[in-house]
Amino acid sequence: MSPAAVAAAGLAALAAGMGIGRFAFTPILPLMQAEGSLTLADGGWLAAANYAGYLAGALTATRVPATTAVRAGLAGTAVFTLAMGLDAHLAGWVALRAAAGAASAWVLIHVSAWSLARLAPLSRPALSGAVYAGVGAGATLAGALCLVALHLQLASDQAWIALGLIALVVTAALWPFFAENGTTGPPAAATRWTFQSWLLVACYGAFGFGYIIPATFIPAFARETLGDAALYAWAWPLFGAAAAVSTVAVAPLVRRFGERSVWIGGQIVMAAGVAAPLVLPGIAGIVACALCVGMTFMVVTMAGLQEGRRVCGAGVLAAMTAGFAAGQIAGPAFVSLVAHAGGRPQQAWLGASLALAAAAAALFLWRSRS
Repeated sequence: MSPAAVAAAGLAALAAGMGIGRFAFTPILPLMQAEGSLTLADGGWLAAANYAGYLAGALTATRVPATTAVRAGLAGTAVFTLAMGLDAHLAGWVALRAAAGAASAWVLIHVSAWSLARLAPLSRPALSGAVYAGVGAGATLAGALCLVALHLQLASDQAWIALGLIALVVTAALWPFFAENGTTGPPAAATRWTFQSWLLVACYGAFGFGYIIPATFIPAFARETLGDAALYAWAWPLFGAAAAVSTVAVAPLVRRFGERSVWIGGQIVMAAGVAAPLVLPGIAGIVACALCVGMTFMVVTMAGLQEGRRVCGAGVLAAMTAGFAAGQIAGPAFVSLVAHAGGRPQQAWLGASLALAAAAAALFLWRSRS
């Protein structure tokens, strides 16, 4: 398989498994709120269920054959997304989002290993960046579809069904690419735990906690702040488009400065973006947040996984993803706890920004001592 075909297959797989499987809920949440089927607090617990499933998927990914994991992850993403439009009960939604989270973790871990194993030796970071652009592309697609649904006054269940059918088509198209003789996953050897590996997992976990709050709630936050659907509905497509472009655009910086420096810089920009709605009024803060977080969250994902693979070997990827998932569970749960306690959403966003800044500082100190 040519390098371009590897990059294209990886991009499409992450677009379906992550862009739809993980992030479709974010732009659909305001539609569900407007219909009265879900409150913001309920949305936090529903998102936390998805991230709990993601954690379970990260912990079990290396125990599943790579071919099975990728194919089952893609098929599961399609089925579980489609089923969200066929179920009207909170308990059912919780189960479906948890299952979709596990499926998306399998896709990310095994597709990352599959792609990096084939592209890293070629020293063509733009192709690796193209693979991770798939997440932003899928998120943009989900956001654009929700814009159409809003314009046509369609129900949220119709948006879920449409995205599930798109994921099903992508799964069918990619099925031959991830054949038994062509897919490799992370090595079964256990990770050798050192200070470096623990630090990587901890900082990646802080990244998960910090970014997931805007990644889950920015359309809902924009809806409460701006009110005008024509304005807030654009928040998520803008977020996804920035993510899709960023991983390719930053490839020269990875080559020049290295993965660790790009990770640090990306996390600093992200911390500033999360704090932007707290200091900039109205649409300016929303746009700044969408751009800063959108253009860095996949850069940090890509640079972090590449740095982990370079420093500790591919075996650490699942552990880093598990730490990331644990941070994601804590993020929406933290938002819900703040809401139930009568606090303001800004308090949760401030906590996310501080967590990102602290992790960037830890990585910088580690780089200085190294």
